[in-house]
Amino acid sequence: MIKLVTKEDIEHVAKLMRIDIDNPDEYLERIQKILNYFDILDKVNTESEEIPVQEVTINELREDKYIPFESKIIANLKNYKGTFVRAPKMN
Repeated sequence: MIKLVTKEDIEHVAKLMRIDIDNPDEYLERIQKILNYFDILDKVNTESEEIPVQEVTINELREDKYIPFESKIIANLKNYKGTFVRAPKMN
């Protein structure tokens, strides 16, 4: 198992996201498992696989229209404080 992320990385990202983490080691294990899974996916040989792609010309796209929102979304948020929205705690 290759260590791709450190405890310091998690603390740094948490600080940038302005969230408090009680135990960075708990997240270190979770993130390491996720990254190891991506490593497994990267090793899968998909060279012979054909991926169907639906082509759409620019004329087939919808017209881009600006539709203003009538009410203020921020005013309807329950956990709005200053310039931040408080999100639910991660478990």
